Amino acid sequence: MALRHQQKVYLPKDVRSNQYITAEIIVTDELLAHYPDYKTCYHTLSRTIFSLAEQEELYNIHVITNDKLPVVRFHTEAYCFPTAEQIIFFYNPEYHEAQTLHSQDDYRARKIRIVLLATGEEIRSNSANFHIKVQSFLAKLAPQLPEKDLRIKIRDHQHLSYDLFAKSKGNKESYGYKLRSISDRYRARQCPLPEGHGSLCYVTVKLPLSRKLKQALLPTHTDDFTPLYKKLEDTFIQAAAGNKLNRIAMVANGLTPLVRNSKFDQVDGTDEVQMLGFDPNIEEQQYIRHWDGKRLVETVNFTIAAGVNDSKDGGLSRYLNRVEDALKSLTSELALDRSREELIVRFHQHISYQKPA
Repeated sequence: MALRHQQKVYLPKDVRSNQYITAEIIVTDELLAHYPDYKTCYHTLSRTIFSLAEQEELYNIHVITNDKLPVVRFHTEAYCFPTAEQIIFFYNPEYHEAQTLHSQDDYRARKIRIVLLATGEEIRSNSANFHIKVQSFLAKLAPQLPEKDLRIKIRDHQHLSYDLFAKSKGNKESYGYKLRSISDRYRARQCPLPEGHGSLCYVTVKLPLSRKLKQALLPTHTDDFTPLYKKLEDTFIQAAAGNKLNRIAMVANGLTPLVRNSKFDQVDGTDEVQMLGFDPNIEEQQYIRHWDGKRLVETVNFTIAAGVNDSKDGGLSRYLNRVEDALKSLTSELALDRSREELIVRFHQHISYQKPA
């Protein structure tokens, strides 16, 4: 059992894999000077982008020129939900294709975001090939931009999502994953990454505050929800500590958690997004909390980030096994009904780098 824990993590057979890559082009005065107005700039560039993407067999692509943050999730139907600060894309990689410009004609974008969603089957095993296609697409795009030497930042987002309670619902089949870092996987597939690229791995879990849970942890007729959040917090911290997980966060303020490497990225929050900054190089406990005892939310978000050492030598399998053990400890303490409730675990892997000139 110990050897299994070290080398593989066993996930439900119906685990879902997602991948999308963003290329962010900083909008400069010099770039805009080539066009009569913002609208012409956005529409002209998007036509070029869609044409070049098609040549590289990239079939689900969005151009965002209103500075909204893309969020990608699996769904059997294709949807696109814009909010004030985000655009949430739901799609099934096997079926859905798109070429869409999301713009605001009279708005000056800080950056043009090209969002490329992976399509087809076996998303994870084909992830390096998808990244190579995007690199080739960007190599063709750069010379066609009217302004040279524009900064382009590439972010590759991948995640696996599954129900922690799948077995309790009768889904007994599982598949053993020997998780590796993106850079290790890409190196094996002849997809080199620049030296010094950023890397981040973490798990997010959304715990719905059900009627049963609230009744169990709160006195009746109260406007003070501190006992509920404090119980969840204490149980979470204890479960994480018991499994040597030091980079954790609990967010219960209605905002969407967004994880960044605090060593490199700004971690200021917004009206919709709660930024969480972890330094994967530091082993001391990093605990971030965002909740208000006077406000009851529908969902509590838990985040557990991996450290640098967790990503070495197949360590991500051990890391995710420890995360699962912590979550099982948490949910057992809360007496969740595993046969009726769902707890979706999302294992995220991100890399980012500046496109070489």
